[in-house]
Amino acid sequence: MNPMSMDRDEPSSLLSYSTNHPLEQFVLLAKGAKGFACAELIKQVLEAPGVHVFGELLEMPNIKELENGPYATHYKTLNLFAYGTYKEYLENKSEYLELTPVQCKKLQHLTIATLATQEKCIPYSVLLKELDIKNVRDLEDLIIEAIYADIIHGKLDQECKRVEVDVALGRDARLEDASAIADVLADWCNACEAVLNSVDRHIQRANHHKQKALRHQQGIEQEIMYIKKTLKTQAENDESASGGGTETHSAPKKNSGKGKTPRNAAKFWQKNT
Repeated sequence: MNPMSMDRDEPSSLLSYSTNHPLEQFVLLAKGAKGFACAELIKQVLEAPGVHVFGELLEMPNIKELENGPYATHYKTLNLFAYGTYKEYLENKSEYLELTPVQCKKLQHLTIATLATQEKCIPYSVLLKELDIKNVRDLEDLIIEAIYADIIHGKLDQECKRVEVDVALGRDARLEDASAIADVLADWCNACEAVLNSVDRHIQRANHHKQKALRHQQGIEQEIMYIKKTLKTQAENDESASGGGTETHSAPKKNSGKGKTPRNAAKFWQKNT
């Protein structure tokens, strides 16, 4: 069975999340909210469609105040959606809010995005375990929903039982992850530098072969010109030699008449005897 392609027509839509996303309205509301209002705001943002990054909201002073108060569970749940996975939620349910079905699905989608950053071909077996899904049909439905929600772009390979991810939505990054991110970027830069050096070597080698081929071609052309000139000279010499021989042997010799016996010579001889 051929892989089921689920590519979207707008592959650049993932990139628009960095500047155009509906989190902004919640950030504005958080500036004037306190306590219970902030807690309710967190519930709303966790269920809001299209909101998949939460770092900016976590940095708001009024939201940070919830970390060590009666609404600490709300803060931890928001933190979970920013950085965590569905498996972490299942392992520590008591520390978080009880999620609605919509919130559960969103956290599962975000978990798929996290897994996509670790490997581009994610086996169904890994997804079934991480997302706590019992059958493949439900898993494929969830993946398709994630694709149409612009969480990932890719396709389902039903024959190999895996999802092949082309690009995934970038999640929030913790401050302590900065060094690891810098290392990854440094490795990427080094890899790019190695590729560029390899390309330069190939260009130099190609130019060398090109110059060598041009010199070879020029040598052949010069040899051809020399041969043509030699053949032309030889043909002119042969033509000259052939023309001179014709002039020498073409004119027949004329009889001068000297030594010719007179017609009546025999008669005079007969009379004398």
